[in-house]
Amino acid sequence: MSLHDRQVGVWAVPLVMLILALAVFGSDAEGLASRLRGTLFDFYQTSMPRPYEDPARVGHPVRVLVVDGASVERFGAWPWPHAVLAALVRDLTAQGVAEVAFVSPLDTPDAASPKALLALVPPGPAFDSARTALEQMSSPDSALAQAFAGTKAVTGISLGDATPARTVMIKAPVSWTGTRDPMGQVRAFDQASGSLPALVAASAGIGAVNLDAGADGKVRRMPLVFRLRDKAIPSIDAEVLRLAMGRDATVVRSNDGNAGLFGGAPGIAAIDTGHGDVATAPDGSLWIAYSAARSDRDIPASALVNRTLPKGSLANAIVYVGAPDDLVDTPMGLRPVAEVHAEAAENLLLGTALRRPAAASQAELLCLALFGLGCVFAFARTSVRWAGVFALAVILVTGYVSWRLYVGSHVLFDALGLGVGLTAVWFAGAAMRLWEITHARSKLRHAFADMLPARTIDQIARSPQPMKLEGETRTVTYLACGVRNFSELASSFRGDPAAFTRLMQRVMEPLMDQALEHGGAIDKMTTEGFTAFWNAPLDDPEHPIHACEAANGMMEAIARTNEIITHERRIDGVALSPVEIGIGIATGPAIAGGFNARGHTAYSVNGDCAVLAARIQQISGQYGPAVIVAEETRKTSERGFAFLEVDFIALGGNDEPIKLHAMLGNPVMRASPKFRALATFHDHIFQSMRSQQWQKARDLIEQCRKLSGASQKLYDLHLARIAYFEDSPPPTEWDGAFRPILK
Repeated sequence: MSLHDRQVGVWAVPLVMLILALAVFGSDAEGLASRLRGTLFDFYQTSMPRPYEDPARVGHPVRVLVVDGASVERFGAWPWPHAVLAALVRDLTAQGVAEVAFVSPLDTPDAASPKALLALVPPGPAFDSARTALEQMSSPDSALAQAFAGTKAVTGISLGDATPARTVMIKAPVSWTGTRDPMGQVRAFDQASGSLPALVAASAGIGAVNLDAGADGKVRRMPLVFRLRDKAIPSIDAEVLRLAMGRDATVVRSNDGNAGLFGGAPGIAAIDTGHGDVATAPDGSLWIAYSAARSDRDIPASALVNRTLPKGSLANAIVYVGAPDDLVDTPMGLRPVAEVHAEAAENLLLGTALRRPAAASQAELLCLALFGLGCVFAFARTSVRWAGVFALAVILVTGYVSWRLYVGSHVLFDALGLGVGLTAVWFAGAAMRLWEITHARSKLRHAFADMLPARTIDQIARSPQPMKLEGETRTVTYLACGVRNFSELASSFRGDPAAFTRLMQRVMEPLMDQALEHGGAIDKMTTEGFTAFWNAPLDDPEHPIHACEAANGMMEAIARTNEIITHERRIDGVALSPVEIGIGIATGPAIAGGFNARGHTAYSVNGDCAVLAARIQQISGQYGPAVIVAEETRKTSERGFAFLEVDFIALGGNDEPIKLHAMLGNPVMRASPKFRALATFHDHIFQSMRSQQWQKARDLIEQCRKLSGASQKLYDLHLARIAYFEDSPPPTEWDGAFRPILK
């Protein structure tokens, strides 16, 4: 099927949907692409989380200080006073930790500070000594700063709308390697809020604590670099990594604008961890490979204070401290912020972070474009079903490839967005095709409701190509059905024309239904009958058999109708007589085609077989049996029915003679001894007549009259012909056909 044959809407609508899908996914409108991508990647992580591995093998275990029940009973609810935090930091230092990272800015002075009581001291000389004592007492903030000085403490700053805004002092710069500045895609902020100045001064590292939540609020990536106005600053995890590696700066590598399929603006390609590069997104964020919840990572605060931890368990460890009620949504469910930062640190130290190449989004869009065009092409050249098979195959294959990339290489490739886009393209094409089929079916039913079978109309509506109105030559089987002795029947209802009309409707409707049910197309209708044909406009390899089956069904239908009408009476009280029908069937080449005019479509077949079927129906009454078929029909359908030769005639003086056969039953009858005996007698009768052995033929006819199922009208006909030929002998070159009766 060519593109020209297919209606434009079948491929144009899915093409428009493809363009729309590319626009939506390319621009991430309403965060749709991000949400779908996140859903798929979350499924991967929950199905196969990162196997937990203690980073102690690279020299720095990562732990999270947990506020447990016993510590709450001792110190109260969080937030704890700075004096308590100072004690915890000292205890951690005593355990040999390498770093302590606070993931929430310590930007508020301790409410329990003695200086906070100065406002409560009454004025006057009598209280000067008290005021002086309070001023000279050590502040918890100072105690915490002193505790920081004994270890490598990392404190956080919050970027954004800071209140109050403070000047941020960074302990170490962010540098980059490459040929082009990669900071253009890094998230930028204008304001920041840091910890208390004393704590900042005592901190070994300072980094931003902002998280990167997706469109659905889930944290899948951890930013490692930010921009505060025009200055690059590290995240708290980048600072933790820098201090663990003993470096003076956070070093990132530029992609020099070569990332992606077609290049683009420069961005960050990776961060140098000291053990090798860890790939990042162009904005400098890390795709976190989450592990399942692990108690191995937790340090109960009560165990630390009570010194019940195993000796050396925190040696050279990195400990994250955060509010226990500060929870964020992750692919693994709600997790404390400190634990999320700990996961990021483990990813950096172990090099287990997920990778999503800068070219991934472009590759996904390119795949959607190519496979979408393939689906559109399938709509244009094949069918909705094959387009669906193609789309399903692509979805399954890309889904498998995406999963294998995740499992084998920790690479994230979004097959879900591709699948949704391709599904939308297919549904658009299927909906358009369904609309076209429905519209075409409605038009065809309007034009051919009484002519074609319902399944043929549906098939043409789905694929209009077989309906070639311009004309074509086809071998068809043509059936003519009519009421015998129609004139006499009509005359008997002269006083009640309405009853006659009702009778003909009751007779004809079930007969036409049989033709339609067996795949025939109604051609012409007259006052006394109708004609039908098979193998047009759709191919029907078994058209002779189907025509004979329809004829057999018509005989059963007229028998049922006669059982009813013979119990009824005309208006004059006379009982209705059974209606007798005659059927003629012929097979042969014909011209099939039609035309459109005034909103209606005419389709018909014309050929010798149509003329022959009509002539056979007209003379069928002289043979007795109702269904008479031509020789070609008998040859092509004999395996399904029992046929008995009844005549050898010519339609005109110059026409080739043809054999006619009566259809008497199914293959069971054909195999019965009685039928075989009758068929043998008929062969001898026609052989005797062709050889002009009139007496022998007459004797054989008399014997046939005595057989069960014999047609007396048929034998009367042939006895009359024998008498005719005895009076008017045929010529010497006679072919055995009887002609005068058709003059």
